[in-house]
Amino acid sequence: MLNKHQTMFVLVDVQGRLAEIVHESSWMQENLVKLVRALKILDVPIIWLEQYPEGLGPTSPTLAVHLKGIEPIKKMTFNGCYNPEFTKKTEGQRRQQVIVGGIEAHVCVCQTSLGLKNAGYEVHVPTDAVSSRTPENKNIGLERMKNAGIILTGVETAVFELLETAESREFKEVIQLLK
Repeated sequence: MLNKHQTMFVLVDVQGRLAEIVHESSWMQENLVKLVRALKILDVPIIWLEQYPEGLGPTSPTLAVHLKGIEPIKKMTFNGCYNPEFTKKTEGQRRQQVIVGGIEAHVCVCQTSLGLKNAGYEVHVPTDAVSSRTPENKNIGLERMKNAGIILTGVETAVFELLETAESREFKEVIQLLK
């Protein structure tokens, strides 16, 4: 189970034209916005990755507006764990659980999730907060991650695990996001 005091979130490469053409783009971005907003309410750290933004473009404005105050980490590697700034940032959080969302499920999300798993983190991937250009590629990525011991989940499942109880002070605010 996810614990809000042990969890961080990694947003992977939801950028430029690619963010608009992945399978079920609007639905995925809507779920990522819900997740980001809920995580901010719950004080869960967010680490934001961008793959070669000079070429691929900036993070989708739909998401970027909710990431104010967070600086993206630029990378050229598909696996974020090969980026020293990313590794330093994740280690500095001193948390053992990671939620990973973004694109593409079969490339950067998969490789970053596998890298985090290999580094000793418990990795959760909400299947409704990742995508690829084709549903087949998304499924390939999800299957690969699942076979490696990464936990497949959903945005609502993850958020309710982090909330733990309807008696929490954040519940009323978070529940409005999920409606």
